[in-house]
Amino acid sequence: MPAQHARLPLWAGQSPEQKLETLRQLLLDLYRYQFQAERADIRRQLAAHEPADAAEAQAMRQILHLLAAHANIFSMNCEIGHITASAVIVDSASRRTLLHYHKRLGRWLQVGGHAEYETDFAQVALREAREETGLPDLAFFPPNQLPAPIDYDVHSIPARGELPQHLHLDFRYLLITRQPAALAPAAGESAQFRWLSFREALAMGAALDPALRRLLRKARDLMAELPAEA
Repeated sequence: MPAQHARLPLWAGQSPEQKLETLRQLLLDLYRYQFQAERADIRRQLAAHEPADAAEAQAMRQILHLLAAHANIFSMNCEIGHITASAVIVDSASRRTLLHYHKRLGRWLQVGGHAEYETDFAQVALREAREETGLPDLAFFPPNQLPAPIDYDVHSIPARGELPQHLHLDFRYLLITRQPAALAPAAGESAQFRWLSFREALAMGAALDPALRRLLRKARDLMAELPAEA
């Protein structure tokens, strides 16, 4: 989008409210310019991804809409919401998956979190997984290819304190470990973790939201491609 020509009243004649709006528009123009390549990359990834069900298809459409409508969707200062990254972790030997209990949200989830001025969301997911679990050998699966989300989800986060209700546009990856016993959550992170078989995890019923159940089924099916002796 080309920059707009300056309009009357000029800066010196603008009210405080007009000046704030001018600065807001300038900031959004900078966001649009700065993240052109990242937006194009997300659109390519979404175009190449086959949704597993109607809910994921709707989430993907919503991500595309919000990506186009909100120049600052990469930043946590975007009021409607922002992109996050998460990962389901699987022990490659036992095929068990790791879930942790999120105290604030009150449910079992995969690990994940916010970008910190980053746009490589695969690396965000990897960093958050390392920080939350302490597992030293986490690696993307499938191997030998550029990491890509295996699932997309959009969900609402309730208001808390000064933080308004907002959306998380979650890019979800699959990570494997060969050292499940090395689980060592950092201080300040959730300490409630469970290693579960996919059967056990999927039997948790309403304790897992439908999007996580979909993610676990995808991870289970992908892990079937890994030789048992790995």
